[in-house]
Amino acid sequence: MNISALSSGRLRTMLNSFPSRDDTPVILCIGTDRIIGDCLGPMVGSMLSKESRNRLPIYGTLDHTVHALNLPETCDHIKKKHHGSIVIAVDASLGSCEHIGSVFLRMGCLYPGAGVCKNLPGVGDIAITGIANSESTRPFLDLQTARLSTVSAMADRICGCILDVCLGLNPLL
Repeated sequence: MNISALSSGRLRTMLNSFPSRDDTPVILCIGTDRIIGDCLGPMVGSMLSKESRNRLPIYGTLDHTVHALNLPETCDHIKKKHHGSIVIAVDASLGSCEHIGSVFLRMGCLYPGAGVCKNLPGVGDIAITGIANSESTRPFLDLQTARLSTVSAMADRICGCILDVCLGLNPLL
């Protein structure tokens, strides 16, 4: 698995590796607004919705979250409405102390809820994950005690990168 730090150049290269796909990717932002460490996805979705002015298909915002209970139906909807589009999946993650606040990018799907022992299907063609807090034997507590400033800073970086690559805009970086 090739995981790298988030950058516009790397994201652009990954998107260009799908030459037969629709030019406009779908952005799937996963998480809940009820837990600070898990609100990264919805925060990115809300920021992108505001900044892109409806020029990107975005699923998952602070007002309309995509989470474990509605993820399968949301993915079915995306497949029907945006058949053949690249899906960029964004989610929070837990990791080591030295990686808190880091944002990683990789080809392939991500598995939402894996850090809290949920068995959900893999989603997306490109995965963007932000390390919200360190992991321990109590992952739910780890997500609840994440710092909002850390999550917000990661959301800014992710939003800026996606806007830069997908729309040629970069107001947040």
